[in-house]
Amino acid sequence: MQPRPFTSLALLLVCILGLLGSVQAQKKIKVENLPNFDLHRFHFGFALSYNTSDFQMKLDPASPFRDSLLVLQHQRQPGFNLGIVASLNVNPFLSVRFLPTLSFQERILQYQFRKPTEGSVYFQKPVESTYLEFPLLLKYRSARINNFAVYLLGGGKFCIDMASQKDVNNTLDEEVVVKLAKYDYAAEVGGGMDMFLTYFKFGVELKAAFGIPNLLIDDGTRFSTPIESLRSKTWVLSFTFEG
Repeated sequence: MQPRPFTSLALLLVCILGLLGSVQAQKKIKVENLPNFDLHRFHFGFALSYNTSDFQMKLDPASPFRDSLLVLQHQRQPGFNLGIVASLNVNPFLSVRFLPTLSFQERILQYQFRKPTEGSVYFQKPVESTYLEFPLLLKYRSARINNFAVYLLGGGKFCIDMASQKDVNNTLDEEVVVKLAKYDYAAEVGGGMDMFLTYFKFGVELKAAFGIPNLLIDDGTRFSTPIESLRSKTWVLSFTFEG
């Protein structure tokens, strides 16, 4: 007995649908990269970062120069960081991270003073720093979802300004620099996302650092005396590569 054309067509359609379903199911199964990554105690890598630096500024209301100072603004500027990543895994979700970093930062202070006669005079004072930073952070990560995970960061860092101008002799008004202390320390907080690739783990993270000590060195010039305190403030977007 020969099969009817309708029955043969139905069987062919069932086979095609079955094959298509099998192909779709295979597409949904993702290969987990670096499955043993979290089993290793230590991880090392490097970080490339973009930063924007600024100040937390407070003016001195008792300053004798406040009457002639019309405007004082602080303007953030871009910079970049180069760092080394050393990570100690406490467990698959918690790690301690040490990231020695070389950070190039710049901020600008803009002054407008009233002239004794008429009008006003403007000054723009760039404040450049080359910091050697030593951040120590706790990283709390979520469970992996295939090859992705998100995390939170918190901790602090100690900084040494290798380009500090604290000993510059400010004699000429046009060449006066705003002096900052050589040492700084700050609290850091942030978060990011890990992507487990075939040969390494790639991370994208955003951090904010808020300086604790007053960095201003008041040497009696009209550019430093109106300021009561200057504290560092930095936003950092980092790309990390860990093996």
